[in-house]
Amino acid sequence: MEVVNGAAAPPVAPAAPAPATNGEREDTGGFKLKFCTVCASNQNRSMEAHLRLSQAHYPVISFGTGSLVRLPGPSITQPNVYQFNKVSYDAMYKELHDKDPRLYTANGLLNMLGRNRQVKWGPERWQDWQIGIPRTEHASDRGSEGTEGGVVDVVFTCEERCWDAVIDDLLNRGSPLNRPVHVINVDIKDNHEEASIGGRGILDLADSLNAAAKEEREAIGPAAFDMASAASRASFDERVPEIVGEWQERWPNLPATWTLAWF
Repeated sequence: MEVVNGAAAPPVAPAAPAPATNGEREDTGGFKLKFCTVCASNQNRSMEAHLRLSQAHYPVISFGTGSLVRLPGPSITQPNVYQFNKVSYDAMYKELHDKDPRLYTANGLLNMLGRNRQVKWGPERWQDWQIGIPRTEHASDRGSEGTEGGVVDVVFTCEERCWDAVIDDLLNRGSPLNRPVHVINVDIKDNHEEASIGGRGILDLADSLNAAAKEEREAIGPAAFDMASAASRASFDERVPEIVGEWQERWPNLPATWTLAWF
């Protein structure tokens, strides 16, 4: 695990997840960190992680960092290309099913889009996200409860170029909210099997981070911690590199990189 800045602090044991039923975990209530998942097209890796976090009842949103949504086509030179924020997963599903149901069933695209349309309306682009602006139109998305304010505590990216794009974008925005946000890259190969493994790994890391946040929130008081300022979150922020390092030992095939950035 590569630490870009910050110092390590005492470790925290991962929270024990409640039993799952059809992917859903029992909601034990209490404080929950808000998460965001990011990949290139907001289709495979970020959506697998979005689903798993929402099944664990975490507040979660997801995005892609690419200029366009690109899905495999009949050949490498003939991808299916869509615009972010304008074409729904359901519309993509129906279009590809009409084009070649055999091909797009065999390569897993129809299964992936079928999952995605059960999670939210369509792919969103990170660079178009208005941070801090209420997301009232996303009330039907899985994991939307708790994200209405348009901010998160942790951003998970799924490959290095997406991590770079997120960091560059946050720097360009100039930190208008002066609110800390942890940006953690979990390097996941862009195929369905690796996305499933990566989604489980991200959920495990989210559980560990949330357990530490709960401890620090209880120590300093909910009112102060929930302000989410640099001062009120300092004790939690200092623990994150060690938490990521311990997680990396459990998931050695998912290389991780961490930094503390600002909204």
